[in-house]
Amino acid sequence: MFACFVTLLCALGAQALDLHRVNFYSSTAAHSTPEVHCWCSSFPHQTLCSWTDPPQAAPTHYIATYRYRKKQTVTRPGHLIPPGGSLSTLNLTLPPSTQQQWHCHLPDLKLLTDYILNVTAVYPDSHSVHLSTFMIEDIAGPPVALHVSSPDPRTVLVQWEPPSTWTNIDIFPLKYKIMYQWRRDGEIHSQHLPFCERRRVPLRGLSRGRTYQIQVCAQDVLGLGHCSDWSTPVNITVPL
Repeated sequence: MFACFVTLLCALGAQALDLHRVNFYSSTAAHSTPEVHCWCSSFPHQTLCSWTDPPQAAPTHYIATYRYRKKQTVTRPGHLIPPGGSLSTLNLTLPPSTQQQWHCHLPDLKLLTDYILNVTAVYPDSHSVHLSTFMIEDIAGPPVALHVSSPDPRTVLVQWEPPSTWTNIDIFPLKYKIMYQWRRDGEIHSQHLPFCERRRVPLRGLSRGRTYQIQVCAQDVLGLGHCSDWSTPVNITVPL
């Protein structure tokens, strides 16, 4: 039987901490640490964390716990879903690429709050621990529907839509950063543009005949948390 208890460490008003991972073993037999990824499936209401069983040997079970930083509190159970399990109670449908992963639902997370997540993989002879810190503002998905065109030889127009998980864009606005890369003399060069709130940005001054790879990330408009993962890249060759 598998149990899930999520440990979240809260520090109201604090800045988001960098993600970090700590390995801990209770015996000399070392095992892989769970590679845990968390995201908001519907910001800010539903947060899921997921991981894959290590390839060497699967643990007997997983445990996750949460507590406040400066005082002892009662540990609460979360909702652990094994690979292939149903998320119908959460009204969620996962993409096929994640259906063979473990998932844990983290309920009742608060905005503007730092959390520490502890996921422990338990083996017959030892255990390994994943620790990570995040704010839910950190874990927005990347922008989607990135489209790049060249309306004239001097301009490349970049357009996109907000992350599909960010359903309340009017209440929780985002800002965006564009990165474009190109290859010259066998080396990759990149340029990051300043954050902007628009979702339609013209790029000018690019070299004619050169191919550029363009991506966009999203961040809370107040600068809370980190920028999201980069969007799926799109290439364009500037007309001569």
